[in-house]
Amino acid sequence: MALLPKSISSQTTPSILLLLCIFGFIAAAVDSIAGGGGLISLPAFLLAGLPARLALGTNKFCSTSGTLMSSFEYYKNGKMNFKLLKYLFPFTLIGAVIGVFTVLNINEDFMQALVLILILFVGIFSIFSKSQGLINNFNGLTRKNIILGILLAFSIGFYDGFLGPGTGSFLIFGLISIFGFDYINASGNSKFLNLISNITALILFAIHGQVNYILAIPVAICMLFGAKLGTKLALLKGAKIIKPVFITMSLAVAVKMLVSIIS
Repeated sequence: MALLPKSISSQTTPSILLLLCIFGFIAAAVDSIAGGGGLISLPAFLLAGLPARLALGTNKFCSTSGTLMSSFEYYKNGKMNFKLLKYLFPFTLIGAVIGVFTVLNINEDFMQALVLILILFVGIFSIFSKSQGLINNFNGLTRKNIILGILLAFSIGFYDGFLGPGTGSFLIFGLISIFGFDYINASGNSKFLNLISNITALILFAIHGQVNYILAIPVAICMLFGAKLGTKLALLKGAKIIKPVFITMSLAVAVKMLVSIIS
């Protein structure tokens, strides 16, 4: 099987690849701080001429590499709680698998409208909430917060496999609300869960031949460096940088989805 159609191969120039690498670097840096990097990288692949499914699969390959790097950096700095994550990640994986296989059987317009309302709520609530997420108020695991966390992990895994935009924002908001994490610990734990759903979706895209490896590999390498930079900034600045980027990307996702619904 060819790595990509001849029509796309002939259109791929060094300048296009360079632009994809630049956008990929920026997307990974943003995504490692507060999620939403797909708003930058996916349109870049579409503008490069890739069909929608191939763009989604190629972007998933690249974003997985960035998420892997940021996950490692957060882990190295002790911002992941594996006593919690061991309960959540299996349900993220199951949700992602079901989401991918459900995508053709659900009214996507309805899903987009529902997510638009939810992501707007997340962004607006975060703007007016002065203290939430600024201090780490995590006081340990209880039966109640584990069950709520499992429901969050499954729901977001399903959503990431089904649609995707705003996954990072929902995870961060959910982890802050349920467990009392601050933004930096919520970001660290959300990255691990996002990595699980990304890998699951990537495997399914790859099996169906929807990854353009000629573009994906160099862009993925750039996204590794972007993710490393973004995570370093998040760890250094904490909520001072994470919260404004989080709010900005949440509202940007809402605007994008509103435009998609209207058009």
